[in-house]
Amino acid sequence: MPATRIHLLRHGEVHNPDRVLYGRLPGFGLSDLGKQMALASATAWKDAGVDVRRIVASPLQRTQESAAPWADAYGLDVALDERLIEPTNRYEGQPPGFTKRSLGRPAEWPWIANPFRPSWGEAYESIANRMLAAVATAWESVDEGDVVLVSHQLPIWMVHRRLAGEPLWHDPRKRRCDLSSITTLERVPATSSGRLTEVGYADPARALRATAIDEGAV
Repeated sequence: MPATRIHLLRHGEVHNPDRVLYGRLPGFGLSDLGKQMALASATAWKDAGVDVRRIVASPLQRTQESAAPWADAYGLDVALDERLIEPTNRYEGQPPGFTKRSLGRPAEWPWIANPFRPSWGEAYESIANRMLAAVATAWESVDEGDVVLVSHQLPIWMVHRRLAGEPLWHDPRKRRCDLSSITTLERVPATSSGRLTEVGYADPARALRATAIDEGAV
């Protein structure tokens, strides 16, 4: 029998004093507040009696650090899956306002030519496909219980929109995927052939978010 549920966990706040788009750049780990957020999410699930049997993270530093308190709480190792990683983006390392700046840089016009794909980075379709492939692998990775996949805002939002039957292109300002939030998936009916369905969204770190800075995500 495969997993009961899959939980898509977004990482906590990142230490990003210059507020640049960090993307896949190395060296962007969690802030102290981000570590508290990660602990809050793990504690909430453990205290609720959620039966987590496996933890898998994107290979980036901030996701591995977000997975650490879950590993401690459940006595599990953290596996890595490249398919959970942040998408590529041509604007990595730049501060906010980069797409507007491209309007004055003819060499960068191809980057903003197609916001529906988008032309500045990995295609939304590619992100959704690799994430759902990672979910499918996770589903068959345990005989029972739940699996936690630690990823990033845009990849998790692509899963949400695909399962909701919505277009993948969207306004990034309207994503419902807060720091250390958890999006839960089930198969309905609960069989290997059941339809993959989003059944819950939780925000265990909400109380910590008043002073959090959520900038730098792709």
